[in-house]
Amino acid sequence: MAKEHNFSFNGGEHLTKIGATWFVSYSFHLQNKEHLNWKKPKTHKGRVSVFNRTKNYHKFWLQQVVNMDNDRLNTNKLDINAEQVKQMAKTLLNHKKNNTIGDSK
Repeated sequence: MAKEHNFSFNGGEHLTKIGATWFVSYSFHLQNKEHLNWKKPKTHKGRVSVFNRTKNYHKFWLQQVVNMDNDRLNTNKLDINAEQVKQMAKTLLNHKKNNTIGDSK
C-alpha cells in the first residue's frame, strides 16, 4: 500500500482527507450556489463533515492553495483546472464578509 501524502502545514492531515480542490470548490459553492463541482465525488457528504469540523483552518488553507503546484492541483477529478482553483481561492480570500473562513491556529 502506498503511503498517503499529507500536506505538511497546520491541519494538513484534514485537507489531505478532503482534497485541496474539493475544499476550494465547496468553499466557493457557499458563496455561489450555482457552483456544484464539489458534489462530483461520491464521498462529498463525508467531506462536508470534515469541512465543518475544520473551519479554524480555512483561511490558512486558502492561502496555501494559492501557492500550490499547478501540476498537483490539476490531478483533481472535479473538472476544475489549477488556475481556476487558485482564482476561486483568491476570490474567497478577498471576500470580506465570508463567515465560513476562520483563522488558522
